[in-house]
Amino acid sequence: YREPRTGLPAPSYDLWEERRGIHAWTVAAVWAGLNAAAQFARMFSDQDLSDKYLRAAEEMRSAAVNYLFDRKRNCFVRTLKVEGDKPLEADPTLDSSILGLVLFGMFPPRDPRIVSTVERIADRLRVQTPVGGLARYENDHFHQVSKDITNVPGNPWFVCTLWLAQYYIARAEGPADLDAPRQMLEWVQSCALPSGVLAEQMNPYTREPLSVSPLSWSHAEFVATVEDYAARIRLFRSGSHASARG
Repeated sequence: YREPRTGLPAPSYDLWEERRGIHAWTVAAVWAGLNAAAQFARMFSDQDLSDKYLRAAEEMRSAAVNYLFDRKRNCFVRTLKVEGDKPLEADPTLDSSILGLVLFGMFPPRDPRIVSTVERIADRLRVQTPVGGLARYENDHFHQVSKDITNVPGNPWFVCTLWLAQYYIARAEGPADLDAPRQMLEWVQSCALPSGVLAEQMNPYTREPLSVSPLSWSHAEFVATVEDYAARIRLFRSGSHASARG
């Protein structure tokens, strides 16, 4: 199920269930799935099938660099729009889901292309109000509270903020590098309801929960981020972190 011109996964809906195309998040998820499938095949002594999956994964990784990386902007794009034989059209909208390229392991956290992309995401999608947090993407209309896109690109989402924390944890080279993700975890904790419930998103001015509450996805990403943080701390304490640099 691949788009013939690029070799990337054929068009589908994005993880936000909003737009159709070839999405960075989907490409990274499929790449990870192919690598996992290759490991299963190898465990069952089917080396030919394992090699087939690995070749497809490597072809998709190369295609991701060729088609999803905007060299002029020095940044990965979130989506390729495909319509029949028309030229492929890149959607340059900064979207937190682009982080999937590193969170699924398709690219190492210190790859210069990833670093420049994450810097853009962190700068452009950060909510510039006392509430803080990271928006889903630029000019997010879903439950939109403010038209001040410069300062409020969208409402702060817990999952998006936690993805950024996971990235910072993955690229940390020492305990000091964990200060930023620790503060982000503390921010999530401070924004929870007294019951501990986490909503999907918040009002960028009042912290009022918006949309679904509780959202299991928010809670799951919080648990995953805490586990990542704890594992990195253990790694640093063991003194073996030099071998884990991405």
